[in-house]
Amino acid sequence: MKQVVQNYKSGELALLDVPVPGCKPGGVLVRTAYSLISTGTELMKVSEAGMSMLGKARSRPDQVAKVVQSVATNGVPATYRKVMGKLDSYTPLGYSLCGVVEQVGAGIDDVKVGDLVACAGNEHALHAELNWVPKNLYAPVPDGLAPRHAAFGTVGSIALQGVRQGESRLGEVALVIGLGLIGQLVVQLLAASGVRVVGADPDPVRCELAERLGAAACGDPASPAVESAVAELTDGHGVDQVYLAAGGGSNQPVELAARLCRDRGRVVDIGKCRLDLPWNAYYEKELDVRFSRSYGPGRYDPEYEIEGRDYPIGYVRWTERRNLACFLDLVARGRVDVEPLITRTAAFDDAVETYQRLKDGELKAVAVLFRYPEQSAVDEPSADVAAMTVPAVPGGRSAAPVRAARTPVRLAFVGAGNYATSMLLPHLAQRDGVELSTVVTTTALSAANAQRKFGFREATTDLDAVLGDASVDAVFVVTRHSSHAELTRKALLAGKAVFVEKPLALTEDELTGVLSAVEESGNDRLQVGFNRRFAPLLQEARKRFGARTGPASLRYLVNAGRLDHGSWYLQQGTEGSRFAGEGGHFVDTASWLLGADPVSVYALAPSGNEDLQVVLGYPDGSTATISYVTTGAAGFPKETLDLVADGKVLQLDDFVRTSVYDGRKRWVSSRLPKARDKGQAAELAAFVRAVRTGGPMPVPLGSLVATTTATLAVRAALTGGAAVTLAEAR
Repeated sequence: MKQVVQNYKSGELALLDVPVPGCKPGGVLVRTAYSLISTGTELMKVSEAGMSMLGKARSRPDQVAKVVQSVATNGVPATYRKVMGKLDSYTPLGYSLCGVVEQVGAGIDDVKVGDLVACAGNEHALHAELNWVPKNLYAPVPDGLAPRHAAFGTVGSIALQGVRQGESRLGEVALVIGLGLIGQLVVQLLAASGVRVVGADPDPVRCELAERLGAAACGDPASPAVESAVAELTDGHGVDQVYLAAGGGSNQPVELAARLCRDRGRVVDIGKCRLDLPWNAYYEKELDVRFSRSYGPGRYDPEYEIEGRDYPIGYVRWTERRNLACFLDLVARGRVDVEPLITRTAAFDDAVETYQRLKDGELKAVAVLFRYPEQSAVDEPSADVAAMTVPAVPGGRSAAPVRAARTPVRLAFVGAGNYATSMLLPHLAQRDGVELSTVVTTTALSAANAQRKFGFREATTDLDAVLGDASVDAVFVVTRHSSHAELTRKALLAGKAVFVEKPLALTEDELTGVLSAVEESGNDRLQVGFNRRFAPLLQEARKRFGARTGPASLRYLVNAGRLDHGSWYLQQGTEGSRFAGEGGHFVDTASWLLGADPVSVYALAPSGNEDLQVVLGYPDGSTATISYVTTGAAGFPKETLDLVADGKVLQLDDFVRTSVYDGRKRWVSSRLPKARDKGQAAELAAFVRAVRTGGPMPVPLGSLVATTTATLAVRAALTGGAAVTLAEAR
């Protein structure tokens, strides 16, 4: 299928061939009929992409701050790979469309195949021939409403939410500053609510359009016309509400709002304009400044948008989806007229040219629609990656299949997110004797990006095809935590060697399922991404520390820090706790340094945060204490470790320096001042070598299971308030 994309690094726009997205549970697959260009938001994004790197940095200071923090945590090389990987990728455009339901995912019962729906979301309602849309981001189109008009649903919801934030009342007077697409819709919604509207925009054509659509008067904000109209309609008191629907770097809209608003009036920011509030003006009138967050309650909440958990109507009357349905109803009943807003309807095949004309100013438009060609039904789309049927393996497969000499190791990736593309694939793409065969994702564009950047032979959303492909030697599972165990189980049953990022499992049942697959298939070719034991500095330090004769004491401080709001790591209901997700790294490192698997786990957690103290016991009496904290200083090293035994001390300082201090009071130090090598390259080399030769996997299966069991036992130790003996943990 085709999709409009942009490379944020170069600014290139393209109509790209990408795989058809899978129809996951909790949503529907929609074939687009019309999609709407947001001439404000999207053109701002297009313009930013054309800036220099310095210009991009100036326009997004929030992202610059994240980069600086990443450098402090991960070092310059890793941060550079991560940032450039994001910049030099195709990103999608679009967030408002109307289309026909082609496939219904599990758990959906409010629409059926063939129904017309309006869809929202900058990750789900894209300028693409097919989109997977979760339940709370689509709404059925009322009978009789034209698809081209229903395509305005998302943008209309943004305007509607802004009007709700203004709490307009019958008979009031409002000022709308900025008469682009959002401003025009705000004008109509206010007029439909019995509010008299004054509009302000320097474009006389837009002013005339707003007056035709219900505004009492409009004019250039720099002229006396707007102020005169406000004075006449309000008897000189000023407007009750001001809606900022303008963009750009000028502070004029904020200053105009203060001048023309009445005492204790309301100022609602809908657009993205400069907001340097003149303190005296806002203070003296005690103005109420409000922000309108996109389509309404539910926006940026993954539990609402992705998982489909609705807010009870008695507590949240107007959510994203209810706003979408409400706006469609208003258009269907003729209370809002979007037809006059359509400047141009372009064929989807002309998308790149249309964007370029808009960017260059050749095409002056309020709203532009893409019209998609009528097509027959596509081949039945693949099911969700996490719900595929694994092809049968006739007669079973040997654990280490015989390979022809000098043939490349063919790898498939399931998942192509940030970690895969910044920390794994760069090491594999340039390795001799490796062929990147297929990349599988549930979103079409991420697969296409990985194929372009790393040279995969094929990109798809169909996992079944990969597991049934006899030429694929190994499968990398680099998806969200909740899918690791099931995908690993299926790949093992299909006879593939498997590299799964941590964690291997989030529950005891998931771990049992993986082990059952090993037993059933006879395939134990498994590696979990516990990379720290492969770090060169730690390897050298362990060698210099040497053998020990007595028990050891190990302290591991993990300064994990707080996560950004909205991070999927915070979705503990589906993705497990943070420690369940990444604690295996630290358990594995401790066990490798101590040369044994843990036999007991004790854990404590202060109330009110996610900090943990985990104490692991080992057969020879050694102990390892892992302090996993989220409340530490961001500038402090993320990982520090001390190992003490037999009069010797090994120290690790965040993978940039290790030191060994022995009984002769001699320091032996190693230092990498500009990089943090946490062992990914060496781990991948060991895995590829094992697949190529049929030799043992880099880490014994028993050790992987012991680490996973110990990590899962932390929860039981916290619940029971006592140490858990690992023989009893599973």
